[in-house]
Parts: sequence; C-alpha cells; structure tokens
Amino acid sequence: MQITIVGAGNMARGIATRALVGGHPVTITAKDPAKAVQLVDELPAQSPEDAQVRAADDSAVDTADIVVLAVPFTAAKELVASYGARLRGKIVVDISNPVDASLDALVVAPGTSAAEELAEVITPDSHVVKAFNTTFAATLVAGQVNGTPLDVFIAGDDEAARKQVADLVASGGLNPVDVGALKHARELEGFQLLHMALQIRDGGHGWASTIKIVAP
Repeated sequence: MQITIVGAGNMARGIATRALVGGHPVTITAKDPAKAVQLVDELPAQSPEDAQVRAADDSAVDTADIVVLAVPFTAAKELVASYGARLRGKIVVDISNPVDASLDALVVAPGTSAAEELAEVITPDSHVVKAFNTTFAATLVAGQVNGTPLDVFIAGDDEAARKQVADLVASGGLNPVDVGALKHARELEGFQLLHMALQIRDGGHGWASTIKIVAP
C-alpha cells in the first residue's frame, strides 16, 4: 500500500516508522516542506534498510492508497475541505483528538466526533477511518510498551476500509482492534481524553502508556 502522511510531527514519525517496518512505501508531506525533508532524513534510523520513504508536496495525496492526517483536528478539517475530490476513492485516516488546551473536555458537540465531522466534509466516495488516536508518538516508534505490542483501535463505516487499515497496523507489528462503525470514534476520543489527562496527574506516565485489551 502507498501511504501518504500529511504532517511532520511526532505522530507522523511514529506512524511512518510502523508503516516502513511493514514494508509500505511512505511519502511525507507537510505545510513546512523543510520539516518533511528533515523527518524523512531521520526515519531510516528506525526503519529497515530497504525502506522506501520520501518527502513531497501535497500532490502525494493524489497517488496514495491511504492518506493519514497526522495533524490536529482543526487542521484536518481544513485539509479535507481543501483536497476535495482529490480524496475520491481513498481511505483517509483521522488520528486526531479534539480536546481543549487544558485536556479537560472535548471540543466537538455531544453525540458526534472529530472523525464524523470529517466524514461530513469529505467527498462522499471516500472512507474516513479513525485509528492511532489512542497511541502516543513515542510508543508508536517503539511499537510496544513493556514488551507488549500496542493495540490500535479502528472505527469506520466501510468494512473493507477498516480491513485495509487493520492490515497496515498488523504489518507494522501492532495489534489492530476493529471496533466497528465510525460512530464509535466518539468513545475512542473520549477514552483518549482521559488517557491524555492522566499524563499530567499524579506524576503521570511520561506519555509512554498505552490502552490495551487483555483477554484471559
């Protein structure tokens, strides 16, 4: 799968690392092209020797199978609107958590989610999938916490799109957890609000914790 990641921050680094481990070609595009180039130059340190990664302008969106919006919610919404028909037929992964600055509340209205708001804006024959919002950047680079692979929770209305994202997740050594329809992004975003808030309470967890389903 050809993966285009929009953004060049820490989450872009983590997701790109996992995609490259899975053997997928990755293109990084960002508002600041210099940051995209810098990230690409740094990624081989965590990637297989034959990793295919490059920086490009936003034309990389046009050739992607999966477009990962590794940017905050407001920026993701603006990007989806600006890309318009260029996203037709593509899987668009929303990783955002629509939280306020104090990590006290969600900024979307009750009964919806950031992912659902993006789905309202995006061209109708594209597929929004919520994923990676419950994983912190450093844990993605490592792929695990205390030797245990990360769970990546996946929500979306198109089953085939969820399966494709799950394949991406699994190829990178992580554990995909399909939670069903896109409306369940509400619970994922709410749970991550709590997870994020715990990082600054009682000494926190250093942004190195993970949410894991453990079965007997």
